[in-house]
Amino acid sequence: MMASVTHYLETGSQNPFYNLAFEEYVLTHRTEGNYLLLWQNDNTIVIGQNQNAEAEINRAFVEEHQIRVVRRTTGGGAVYHDLGNLNYSFITDAGETEQLALKRFTRPVVEALRGLGIQAEASGRNDILVEGRKVSGTAQRLLKGRILYHGTLLFDANPGMVAGALHVDPTKFQSKSSKSVRSRIGNIREFLPRDMDMAAFWEYLKTALASGGMVVPDALTEEELSAVETLKTTKYDTWEWNFGRSPKYDLVNKQRFSGGGLEVRIAVEKGYITDIVFYGDFLAISPLGELTAALRGCPFRREDAAAVMDRFPLQELFGGITRDEVLDTIFHAGDLQIKTAGEAK
Repeated sequence: MMASVTHYLETGSQNPFYNLAFEEYVLTHRTEGNYLLLWQNDNTIVIGQNQNAEAEINRAFVEEHQIRVVRRTTGGGAVYHDLGNLNYSFITDAGETEQLALKRFTRPVVEALRGLGIQAEASGRNDILVEGRKVSGTAQRLLKGRILYHGTLLFDANPGMVAGALHVDPTKFQSKSSKSVRSRIGNIREFLPRDMDMAAFWEYLKTALASGGMVVPDALTEEELSAVETLKTTKYDTWEWNFGRSPKYDLVNKQRFSGGGLEVRIAVEKGYITDIVFYGDFLAISPLGELTAALRGCPFRREDAAAVMDRFPLQELFGGITRDEVLDTIFHAGDLQIKTAGEAK
């Protein structure tokens, strides 16, 4: 992926709130050069930026096992992290938007795994598979000409925890049980021709993911680390960011498309949209805040909403879900769950 010099950073932490703050700080403040981060979260669910947290987690299981829940700034679905999982982040210049995603960023990961004798392959929207089982999921974010592309590497994770911590969306799997999750995922260590531990795997990836470029160990300054702590405290530690207050809604609809699942909740008053929120595991690379703000005050008519949406880069906001599919989800009255004011939650 990256020619020339790659700056290598570690967070020095297994705390998910700190790690995501660290990653975001590098994206927003180290605005030149190529960066590779390797990091781990212990006992954590990480949800996508557009997901409804309570709908994604098994609340009783999460509380029983003291699992932390944190929201990331990239799209996609919820994932469970433990110390058998290793995360990687690429941060670099975005280039043309069309160049984003699989070929440019997934290739070095696939090639690194193949270098260990594993038959890895990119698959679907954002997965890396080995013998049909998912060992990595990826997501990305675009910001001011820079791209953050990160993913998981299930090396020796606990599949029971992965399956137990998350709700299974029955539209994703034929079986509604956690068995469908457990059978779909795999651990990289199972497929190694010669065994290695996590420390050796981590050390190997430091150079393998740089795709032949020179790797330079780097570190944040004390001032930068202080800023990371502030971001952790003011954003990632907060209930507002991770769960958020859900206002009352009159209309709810949920559909699944080839580009991912999409749920919309809308408050309508006197024929105008007063609030709207989109949930889903679609692979957004930019946040939805400006679009939802623009839709507030819009007449609740398809043509009016379409006119607002046409002012925005919808592929960046909804990934593979199309403009018409978003509009179908909002206005497909046959599927809408309509609530009276007294029933709205």
